[in-house]
Amino acid sequence: MGGPRFEPVRTVRAYERVVEQIEGAIEGGTLCPGERLPSERELMVQFSVSRSTVREALRVLQARGLVRSRPGDPNGAEVLPFSPIALHKSMTTLARVAELSLGELVQFRMVLDAAAILLAARLRTEEELEEMAAAVERMKEADSDAFSAADVAFHDVVARASGNKLIQVCTDVVRSVVVDLIAGRIAAAPDQEALMRRSIAHHEEVLAAVRAGDGPLAARLSRRSMYDYYAGYVPEDERIAMQALLE
Repeated sequence: MGGPRFEPVRTVRAYERVVEQIEGAIEGGTLCPGERLPSERELMVQFSVSRSTVREALRVLQARGLVRSRPGDPNGAEVLPFSPIALHKSMTTLARVAELSLGELVQFRMVLDAAAILLAARLRTEEELEEMAAAVERMKEADSDAFSAADVAFHDVVARASGNKLIQVCTDVVRSVVVDLIAGRIAAAPDQEALMRRSIAHHEEVLAAVRAGDGPLAARLSRRSMYDYYAGYVPEDERIAMQALLE
């Protein structure tokens, strides 16, 4: 039989409606950082809900980093300023529970790192260049554990040099999820020394391009480096999607 297909109706709990309205007020600028929500009692009256419903809504808002609520505080919960930490938590949860494949995550990381390096080549300071160079030197002298730490340090400096906080947060989240997914396989790889040497060579090429201010070249080198490092850990069909970023 033809006709439209409908989705099952989801029961919405009262506290979710409270959360939606308060979130909307914060996002719309009606509630600004530093301002206070009404007291629990006043919220109960305004929303026509129980105290337990108000408290559950406040717990959700606090977990999302939108408000700070102190037990026993006679004042209402305080609206918090934007925090990269809250975004980091949300993105980490999304990346871990949204059934994203390793190939999708690596592809996203290729995009993010290339964008960060493109910006860093234009905006980096001499001090940040020195930090990148120092991280590469530590990679040359390190064992596998210290190597990973130095690699992270290099990319952290690049993300910071991009001047974009959202890139910094997204890069950190995606990198940590990807590393967690394949840490065991990397540790068991028989050619770890070769992987490390190849990674160092790539980092040196990227650093040289950043130092020269050649953002497009640095971005292309970054994507190639990321592909070479991770391609062996993803299925062939996902490698094809990753290869599209190399053109």
